[in-house]
Amino acid sequence: MITDRLTVSPVVATALRDGRPVVALESTLISHGLPYPDNLAVATASEDAVWAANATPATVAVHGGRLVVGLDSDGLQALATAPPGSVRKASRPSLAAALAGGGWAATTVSATMIAAHAAGIRVFATGGIGGVHRGALGSTGAATAGGPPAVAPTFDISSDLEELGRTPLAVVCAGPKAILDVPATLEYLETRGVPVLAVGQAELPGFFARSAGVAAPDWVPDIAAAAGIVDAHLGLAIGGGILVCVPVPATEALADDVARDAVERAVAEAAGAGIAGPALTPWLLARIAELTGGASVRANRSLIVNDARVAAELAGRLTSR
Repeated sequence: MITDRLTVSPVVATALRDGRPVVALESTLISHGLPYPDNLAVATASEDAVWAANATPATVAVHGGRLVVGLDSDGLQALATAPPGSVRKASRPSLAAALAGGGWAATTVSATMIAAHAAGIRVFATGGIGGVHRGALGSTGAATAGGPPAVAPTFDISSDLEELGRTPLAVVCAGPKAILDVPATLEYLETRGVPVLAVGQAELPGFFARSAGVAAPDWVPDIAAAAGIVDAHLGLAIGGGILVCVPVPATEALADDVARDAVERAVAEAAGAGIAGPALTPWLLARIAELTGGASVRANRSLIVNDARVAAELAGRLTSR
């Protein structure tokens, strides 16, 4: 059983036992998302934001065959300074291999949700969720001669979406990553019965930008209203999570058109260069950073910390109910 592989830090275990709010945080941003020392700075700032909102942070990772819920400072440092390629990514499909392999593995959204739920945590903060990649569903080609040919589907769909459909957790993020097929991602979440809330606006947040240019399935004016819906959803015990989408702070957000233009150009360049599979997402994010003069990286850092802060507020409101 997963509980046989779970190590909950004393600080987190005490907070859970005492009924105090706890927020789970993922660790792939430390090992795979940002370079050192930025990775450690953002991870630390995220934990500090949770503490500042009177909640307990629980950064999750795999180490020595255990799922660790609540890394200490030495653990954060070890992940942040590990040699490139030495830290696995652990998602639901690769979690068993990561545990059996020993050493360090960083948890993605799906693996973090699994660990958090097993530990009894109800709220998880991340930057942006994975989803349906562009081209995952293919295309039928043009109806007229001379048009683009049909494209075979890649079925490149993140396990994040399946996890949201099965694991009862509130996931706070800045929306699906901007490089995805956002409308298809929303359709997939609807099919899996996952409620999607935008906070403070009727449009879905656009990760780097305030808006994805797509109407949110539902929206609430503030986190207090979101807490009521989250509490009702989790209280039903029907399985599955709920996605709470918070826009990137306006001070660091990219203009909507700038973000979309950079994403479209990067996606086109990747297709032309034949970049696909696991290499695609890091390549796209790096290219978008180049095209925006580093503004996308600043937005990414800002939204990660902001999501942690909002998740702590949400966790506090749920605990007081």
